[in-house]
Amino acid sequence: MTDVRLRSRLEPERGLFMAESYEVISRALDAGHAPRSFLMSPKWLDRFAPLFDRFAEVPVFVGEETMLEQLTGFHLHRGALAAMQRPELRPVPELLAEAGRSRIAIIEDVVDHTNVGAIFRSAAALGVDAVLVTPRCADPLYRRSIRVSMGTVFQVPWTRVEPWPAGVEDLREAGYVVAGMTLGEGAITLDELVAEDHERLVLVFGTEGHGLTAAADARLDRRVTIPMMHGVDSLNVAASSAVAFYATR
Repeated sequence: MTDVRLRSRLEPERGLFMAESYEVISRALDAGHAPRSFLMSPKWLDRFAPLFDRFAEVPVFVGEETMLEQLTGFHLHRGALAAMQRPELRPVPELLAEAGRSRIAIIEDVVDHTNVGAIFRSAAALGVDAVLVTPRCADPLYRRSIRVSMGTVFQVPWTRVEPWPAGVEDLREAGYVVAGMTLGEGAITLDELVAEDHERLVLVFGTEGHGLTAAADARLDRRVTIPMMHGVDSLNVAASSAVAFYATR
C-alpha cells in the first residue's frame, strides 16, 4: 500500500509508517516506536541484527534484492525497511504543558515531503522545542520526509494543530508571541524580532508557492522577513526555517 493508505485506512489503532536505513530505524526504536516487521536482503542481516535482536517477537523478512525491488517498487539501497506502529498524536495543550517549550515552529500547508523533512532536521539541530503541522501539511511520517529528516522527526515532539488557524489562539493564551515569516506589509526584520527577546515564541512558515494563508496572517502578532540582497526576494521554506531557527536560538 502507499504511505497515504497506510496512514488513512488503518489508523489509529493499526496505522503504520515505513522507516528506511539503519540510522533512521535506530532513531525510531530509541524514541520508543514499536516495530511491526523488518525487511532486508541477506547481506544486511549482520548489520541490522543489533536492532531486530531487541524485538524477538517481531518478524524479519529476508529476500534477494531483485525480489525486494519488485515488492516495494524501489531499490532498497539503504539496507532495510521497518514497518512501524504509527503513534497516536497528542493534543496541542498536552504538548505545550510539558516544561521547556519556549520555541515552537508551525508548518502551514507545506506539501513537499522533502521540505517537511528538512525543516524537522533543522528544528532538531537548532533546538526548537516542538513542531506543529496544520491539517493540510504533508505527513512528517511519510517515508521520504523521515529519510530527509535523518530520523530527527522522532526526536522533535510534534503533533497536528486543529482547528487551523483558530488554534493560534490557544498558543496566545499560553503566553506565546506568534510570528509569521512573510513578505507582507508591516513586516519587521528577523534581527528586530530577535532583539525583542520573547520568552515564548512561535515561528510560522507557509507554503512553498504562496506563503502564509490570509487567515493565518490575520492572527499573527508579528510579521517577519529575512532581509535579502542582490534582488533575491525569498528563500525556500526549508532554508528560511533554518535561518530563523538559528537566529532565534
